[in-house]
Amino acid sequence: MASDYERGRVGLLLVDLVNENFSEDGKGYAVYAPEYERLGTIDALKKLIAGVRRRGDIPLLYSTTAFADADYTSWKHVSGIHRQMFDKRMFEAGTWSTRFHEDLAPEPGDLILPPHQGIDVFPHTDLDFQLRRRGIEYLAIAGVSGIMGVESTARTAMERGYHVTTFTDAIAAPGGLVTYQAMMRGLNMVSHSVVGVDDFLASLDRSAA
Repeated sequence: MASDYERGRVGLLLVDLVNENFSEDGKGYAVYAPEYERLGTIDALKKLIAGVRRRGDIPLLYSTTAFADADYTSWKHVSGIHRQMFDKRMFEAGTWSTRFHEDLAPEPGDLILPPHQGIDVFPHTDLDFQLRRRGIEYLAIAGVSGIMGVESTARTAMERGYHVTTFTDAIAAPGGLVTYQAMMRGLNMVSHSVVGVDDFLASLDRSAA
């Protein structure tokens, strides 16, 4: 169910909308592609971004993952998800793979956060500072991976007192329907609202009326 939002206090965080995940030549694309097709993820993200831009008073914040060359071999403790990324040398800083996908890219006036290397966007960036200095209380989070970056960031946002919205469609995770269902259960636990893009945009319209 969509929430009511206070006008001027809503922000949209977009997680890892980069070539590595969204271009067919990206190293992460193949694991997401079936879910992109099933859920209509890319079209949902396009609609979400365009709909938020039209409203003119909602900041768009973009986050990216990036690793320097030394990171792939110098970490002492490497988690399972980082091992998968390091083995494939994914998200190489300064390369095509970490550039935003052209159909989902930021525009002038959007905020691009510093790259993060963990799963949660909060600890490795100034996201919290940027939200608070803009008076953002309601944070919507979209992108990939829904079971990693999106869910981890949503959980921290909830713990820090933000009202959190996540999405049923502007999101994806590898693993098909079983993973999707588990992802939705998890997001419903840490979010205040889990909705489709159409319902979210309609709720913004009601709040602005």
